[in-house]
Amino acid sequence: MMVNEELLKLITERVMEKVVNYNTYKIPVGVSNRHVHVTREDLETLFGKGYELTVKGELKQPGQFASNETVAIRGPKGEFERVRILGPVRKQSQIEISKTDSFRLGVKALIRESGDLSGTPGLELVGPKGTVLLPQGAIVALRHIHMTPQQAEAMGVWDKDIVEVETFGERHGVFGDVLIRVSDQFELEMHVDVDEANACALKNNDYVIIRH
Repeated sequence: MMVNEELLKLITERVMEKVVNYNTYKIPVGVSNRHVHVTREDLETLFGKGYELTVKGELKQPGQFASNETVAIRGPKGEFERVRILGPVRKQSQIEISKTDSFRLGVKALIRESGDLSGTPGLELVGPKGTVLLPQGAIVALRHIHMTPQQAEAMGVWDKDIVEVETFGERHGVFGDVLIRVSDQFELEMHVDVDEANACALKNNDYVIIRH
């Protein structure tokens, strides 16, 4: 009887440990549709000299926003209209698409971390005042998690680590090759594109956890 009571206590402690860990370390999901980041120079070519992006809605990452401005993105085989620009302006123009998008556009977009554009295909951006032909910049964004240094320490991970992430719900699954990005300017959030979200039936503000 003593052994059974001790075993039951141990099992209860382990179960509670898992519940606490899940609630403490669950990571909200942000699903990224195709979008564009632009430089000041490219923005003015597309919308006119001195043009400023206007805010449609704030994003979860501090200082980032979805703008009211949209452009068409055009590739060798097709195009998408009304693709939203995310602000603020950047040092490099960049187009983030899904693998499915790349087939329609007719480009072989590489899976890359944001900002790593060397050797990537280019696309044409079409705005109301002009067009920009980017020699490079179209990527399928490497899935990643933003977090603060304190959150990284609590979860036992470091900046640039690659981890596995478990999803929950009707299409439960595991994502490998998830990049950890750590900064005191970040809010906790995992970013996936539409293809990845659909594969596991994820939507904005669903939760995932890092598998250790």
